[in-house]
Amino acid sequence: MGRQRKQALENKGWPAAVALFFKATLLLWFLSLIMAMKIEGRTNLWPILARCIFYQTANYAVKLWLSKDPLFINTAVSLLHSTITSASVMLVLLHEWIDKGARKMFDHEELFNGLWLGAFKALCFSCGYFAYDQWDMLNNHLYNPQAPSLLVHHALLLVCFSLALYRFVTINYLILTLVCELHSIFLHLRRVLRMAGLRRERSLRTRIEWGIHWFTFFTARLFTHWFITYKLIKDASKFPRGIELPLAVSGMVGMNVLNIFLGFDIFKACKKELIGAS
Repeated sequence: MGRQRKQALENKGWPAAVALFFKATLLLWFLSLIMAMKIEGRTNLWPILARCIFYQTANYAVKLWLSKDPLFINTAVSLLHSTITSASVMLVLLHEWIDKGARKMFDHEELFNGLWLGAFKALCFSCGYFAYDQWDMLNNHLYNPQAPSLLVHHALLLVCFSLALYRFVTINYLILTLVCELHSIFLHLRRVLRMAGLRRERSLRTRIEWGIHWFTFFTARLFTHWFITYKLIKDASKFPRGIELPLAVSGMVGMNVLNIFLGFDIFKACKKELIGAS
């Protein structure tokens, strides 16, 4: 009985410790942003806060007009973010492709020290979203406390994005990582339709959606992240001594590992909906 009681207390204490840790890191991130804006005069960082407010407002709108389910609200807002971010990133990349061409566009100096038109604000907007989403997941307990991979993912992105925005380096590299949001549209859309009861497993629309889902998974997510990892390794000698290269490589290794697990999850869902439904 004593061992069981101790185990029960540990099980109760761990989720609370996880929530406290990530709330503390989010608070520290917020304080560092305020200090950068107030003390250092970095008023160009205001879009981060503006986007936090924007997505929180979208949260209230979904709750008021569509559903009060916290998971549905969170997923719907995530769908909104993926759509806006994909559009903005594609516009940034298209402009640079037309203006400079692929060879100049993907040169190390351009990716590390360059700043594509609209890239700074696009990164600020996504940074604001991840801060909002981190708080929403913590506030509504939308994570697994035994394996809080999404909380870790968001915390790492906030660190990477914020350092890039503070120091004006690797911003273009990080814009490339956001190409995966094109695939995220279909991840979130599938969940929203399923929760709304609008998804029909045997329909032609669902089969077409899965085709696009897999295409964007391999192109916008897997290929893009592999390409970034390849560039980091190939141009490792060109990076200055500092935290940028170790943080970038470790982050991309983590992203590639998460992509593998995500791929298995998508395969299981696809098999259940299409093969299992046949």
